[in-house]
This record gives sequence, C-alpha cells and structure tokens, in this order.
Amino acid sequence: MLGIFAAFVHAVDILLKLEEELELSKVYDISLEGYEGTTVAMNKIIGSKFFDSAFEYEGDDLGAVYTKEETKFKVWAPTASEVALNLYEQGDGDNLIETIPMKLEEKGVWFCSVKEDLNGIYYTYSIKIDNKTNETVDLYAKTTGVNGNRGMVVDLASTNPEGFENDVRPAFSNPTDAVIYEIHVRDLSADASSGIQNTGKFIGFTETGTTNSDGLATGIDHIKDLGVTHVQILPSYDYATVDESKLDTPQFNWGYDPKNYNVPEGSYSTDPFHGEVRIKEMKQMIQAFHENGIRVNMDVVYNHTFNIDDSWYQKTVPDYYYRKVGENYSNASGCGNETASDRAMARKYIVDSVVYWAKEYHIDGFRFDLMAVHDIETMNAIRAALDKIDPSIMVYGEGWTGGDCAIPSSQQALKANVAQIDRVGAFSDDIRDAIKGSVFEPEDKGFISGKSGMEENIKFGVVAGVSHPQVQAAKEDGSSKCWVAQPGQSINYISCHDNLTFWDKLALSNAADSEETRIKMTKLGSAIIMTSQGVAFFQAGEEMLRSKPLETAEGGYDENSYASPDSTNSIKWDNKSNVTDTYEYYKGLIAFRKAHNALRMTTAEDIQNHLSFMTGLDANVVGYTISNHANGDTAEKITVIFNANKNPVNVGLPAGTWDICVNETTAGTASVGTAKGSVSVAGISAMVLIQSDSTVAKSDTETQETQADTSNNQNDADTAKKTSGKALFVAMGAVAVLAAAAGIMITKRKK
Repeated sequence: MLGIFAAFVHAVDILLKLEEELELSKVYDISLEGYEGTTVAMNKIIGSKFFDSAFEYEGDDLGAVYTKEETKFKVWAPTASEVALNLYEQGDGDNLIETIPMKLEEKGVWFCSVKEDLNGIYYTYSIKIDNKTNETVDLYAKTTGVNGNRGMVVDLASTNPEGFENDVRPAFSNPTDAVIYEIHVRDLSADASSGIQNTGKFIGFTETGTTNSDGLATGIDHIKDLGVTHVQILPSYDYATVDESKLDTPQFNWGYDPKNYNVPEGSYSTDPFHGEVRIKEMKQMIQAFHENGIRVNMDVVYNHTFNIDDSWYQKTVPDYYYRKVGENYSNASGCGNETASDRAMARKYIVDSVVYWAKEYHIDGFRFDLMAVHDIETMNAIRAALDKIDPSIMVYGEGWTGGDCAIPSSQQALKANVAQIDRVGAFSDDIRDAIKGSVFEPEDKGFISGKSGMEENIKFGVVAGVSHPQVQAAKEDGSSKCWVAQPGQSINYISCHDNLTFWDKLALSNAADSEETRIKMTKLGSAIIMTSQGVAFFQAGEEMLRSKPLETAEGGYDENSYASPDSTNSIKWDNKSNVTDTYEYYKGLIAFRKAHNALRMTTAEDIQNHLSFMTGLDANVVGYTISNHANGDTAEKITVIFNANKNPVNVGLPAGTWDICVNETTAGTASVGTAKGSVSVAGISAMVLIQSDSTVAKSDTETQETQADTSNNQNDADTAKKTSGKALFVAMGAVAVLAAAAGIMITKRKK
C-alpha cells in the first residue's frame, strides 16, 4: 500500500510518497531541508472508515477460548507494537506466574496459546502503544477476580447449576404480552423485613417461602404471585462503584458505571474473589425465575464507561471506542463520555456481548440505557443477531440521550426513529407524563392528579403511540407525534428507578389531597397502564406504594437514589401489610390484562380497526371500546373508562348487558356486577367491562340499567355520544344509587 501525506506550507503543497506500507503502531518524524519538521502518528485515522476497512475482524474467537487441553487467547489491538499475556494465580496481589509474548496475526489481532488446563487462572494483557505499556483486562473476559482487575480463564460448563442445561425460557410470543417488573438486586432483600437470608445477592432471588413480619410473601414468591411475565434487573454486569473487597462496609449503587461488560457483578455474589462463583450464582437466579414462569431482562449500559483513562477500552485501543468532537470527548451519556457504536469493532463488541449473555446465561431481553447514544444500524444488528437465538428475546431502551451526541440525530436510535428499527421498543414518556405530570417538575400534575385537558394525551398513550383517526397527534409544526410502527415498540410506564417513585410524586404534586385520594390516583394510573396497548412496565414496589425517603431531609423524597443507602432504596416489605388493597388491585389488573388479548394487539392496523373512542364524554373522562373479539379475545367487546374527576360521572354504554371486572375497589378476571344502558364511574377511578365472554365468572349482583332502548343504538361511538353527558343528567341520581348498591354487594362478595 502506498502512503501519501500532504503538508501545506506557505500555500505550497508538498507530497511525500512512500514505497513501503506504514505501521500504524509507530510514530514517524518527517523532515525536509529548508522546512521545519513534523511528526506523523496514526491516531488521527483511528475510527475512520479507512481504519475499519483495514482492521475489522469478523471472527468469533476473541478472548480466552478454553478447553481442558489448551486455552487460546486473542485480543484485537491494531495500534499496538507489542502485546503480552500475563498469567496470575489469583485475582489480585503479587502472584504473577509468567508473561508470554503474543504474535500479531491478521486484522490487528494478537494471539498466543497455552497448552495446559488453565481453568481458574487469572490473566491480563500488557499492550504497548507508542512508548507506553498498559496492563488491561481482556474486553472479552468472561469473569474476573475481585473488583474486576484481572480476567479469569473459566470452564463455563462447570459453572452451570444442576439442571441448567435443561433450563428453558418460559413461553412468550409477542412483546405486547409482557408485563415487566423492574428490580435492583440489592433492593429486593436489603430490608430486614424481606426475610431473605442472602442479602443483596443473586441467590436471594432463589429463596422461597420468605415472608414479612405478618406472614405475607416477599421476594420471588411475591413477584410470582403478582403475575408479571418479566423481571428487569438493574445493571448486574461488573460495575466500578462498589468495592467488592469491602462488602462489610455499607455501599450502594444502581450500577450504571460499566467496568467489565461480560462479567456478573461481584458484590452480588457470595464470593467475589473467585470468578466462577458470580457466574454460577447469577445463573441460579435466572434458573429460579424460569422455574417460576418468569423471564429475565438485563439492563445494559453500552453507551458509556465509568471513565475513559482507566477503561479497558482505552487501554486496549486508545480513542477507538469513544466519540470525539474535535479534540474533546463527546458526552451524550452525561457521564463524561459516549461510546462509538457506529464503528465496526465497537458495534461487533456490543453485538457479541448481548449474544453471549443470551446464550450462556439464558437472558430473555435487554433494556438499553440511553439507547439513542447508539446508532440505528447497531440496534438493528443486535435485533438480527438475537433473532438467530430466539426471536422472542426482547430489545428496548431509552429513546433519548443525556447530552448532545456526536452523530447526526437521523442516525441515532432515538424514540422518534424507533419505527426504523425492527422490533426494538422505547420507553413512552408520553404516557408517563400524561398520567402523572412531568418528571422534571415535582409539583406538576397529570390526568389522574387533577390537570385538565389531558384527554388527548391519554388517548395517545392508550393506542401506544400509533396513528389513530380519533386521536389528535399533530405537533405545532403540523408533523405527527406518532413514533412507533407497531404497538410492541411502546414501553408504557409511570415510574422506574429514575426520578421520584409514583407514590412520592403524588405526595409532592398533590400534597393537599388525602392519602385515600392519592391511593385512588395510584389505582387509576395503574389501570391506564394495564389496559393500554403496548408493553406494560412498572417499578418494583409500586404495587405497595413504594417510597424513597431522603436520609438527609425530614419529609423529603429522593429522586436520584443511585448511590443512596439501603434505608432509602430498599423495599420495605412490612408495608405490604398496610396496602394489601392496592397490591391486590395491581395483581387483579395484571391478571385481567393477561386474560384478554384485545388489550395486547400486535399491529397498528388492529388497533385502528378494533378500538373506538367514546365521544361526548364529560371533561377529564376517557372511554373506549374494543370490538369483534380483537386479537382473538374471548370477549366480543371490552369497554374501558377512566374518570379523573373527583366526583362520579355517568357514561353511556354500547348496547347490551356488560360484566364489570374492574371498578374503583376491585380488579380481576371475574365479574363483580353488571351494567346496561349506562354506568356510574366513581371519582378518580377506572371501570372495565366485558361483553359476550363465556369464560368470565358471573356475578349474582343486579344489573345497573337506566334505559330500556339502548339495544337500538347503532354503534359504540354513537351510543356513547347519545347516552352520556347532559342527556343522562336526570337519570344520574338513580344510577348513582344503583351503583352504590352494586358497590356494597361487590364488597360483601369479596369478603
């Protein structure tokens, strides 16, 4: 290859042509008589298309490939002049066994082989670049010693719990079937009321029969009883911000500080000093969930590293894995750097990593932190690679960044670009803020908490952000705010680990309201999520009115508890005894959602064809009917009504008799009463009714009926318009009496 350089001196071009190929690992001094000399280094082309073209490696054998007879080591370090393998007896300390030079092969890959059984031996690479040698952990290390400072060669088969080879993913077909429960490993068991022995450990999730002080289920039994389909575990790869050698010292972190991407976090194991333990115990956790019919999604943070200078990325191929703007590192993560997923070997690393987790650990889904830092091509490549393993593996993430990104917005995996990404979802801040108000303004209200004029926002969330003829989705500039291609791309939620908990948000936005009123708001909000199209998601403990009190301020709440103590972050299981009504309501809503396919339609076309919004309703009321056994539902029709007013409202129903499955006090799959003609919906509550479903357990309560001629109504929308609002004002008193009577009967039946 001919090297060509151009220098511009006093408007004179000087071309220097070289007959031999330059080595990228070297620095060259160039001088010419009569001119000042200069230095040429190859770091200026790192990350360029030329660089990727020259050094993209497509093999699947990077890292330490173990057999009992031999371990082969390969590391991609194209800018290095020398690379050596260091073998250690332990994961820390002065116990070097030997250093072995490695040989440069194709595409910048360095190789060596050791023909003996290295299972349990620790290792690092010494990589010389320019005149500096960095000792670094293998980016493809499968486990490490304490604090992740040395990789470990491991026989992965020996880390499998008993029966793990027969472990299978629980049955699951479509993303819209998911009900996702977000949980942090330590939060589950850190409070003494959990009854869990292995506090803050992966295997805490395997303990069954645990209870709070009143004998109510905690831990995995609670999660199973709740009925969710997936748990989403906050970062459980090896992160940098907990000292694994000092676990007796109180420490906490969410884990959004990546150090070793393919290694489980050591502080969550019972022994962080021996690399095989963390692998086995994480597998035990996943196996336990699978045995209980629950899938496991992993929260992954490929968008940044804990820092730059000490990262294994930077010590292996400086500046390749990070984006820059000029000479400065770009910071779309808001954490000091952003990774360059658009570069070939960075993209390969991310794809290889998720494939490894899916295959080796049987991970069922991936939640991408700040997904919009990544490029669209990378997210599509991830989806394609996981499809080869199991198309039901979920992929979704945050469709935003934490700062300005170095790549054009048209290339980013933004929420606005999700329609361009095949079966990859994004969190819907639309429905989140419509329900409870802005997460950035603690006192801002939403639909459930008293803000008027939010009906269209709720409707937009109900249809999962797809285009619908009855939903106003135009922005001020005339463009559409519809952002999904299919409903499975909308992850609907009210709260997650970020910002205030749902209960704390209501405590601030509605401080003047009673606790009883705020509980009503909680139930209404959860009903909106569980009856909307798309994917249902909620934060662990939301079903128990979870709060995160500030340790330093009396009566304050922690909206960013990433490093706050257990006293703030842990789930207070004893509180479950005080809020069993709310817990049962969440449980009933989940059961109803799982029982009715119409709430989980898989295409935009089905939503447009089967879901019709009621018209002529009172202010702060949203209602809709799903018809014609949508998505193969057992019910011919489902009607859902949300009343955000403090007073009851009367709503006209489509023709026929309806079974009530959800009201202000009860949620579930059984009928708790019937209605015909119209129905009174209590203040700050939801009502869900079904029609012509032979599978529903019938109620023996009386039918609420106000008009004898409703069977003549022509269609759902017309019926709603004719029988709601002022036209029924005269009948409202009688209906309210009937509704109250029905409510009494429901309560007695439940007891």
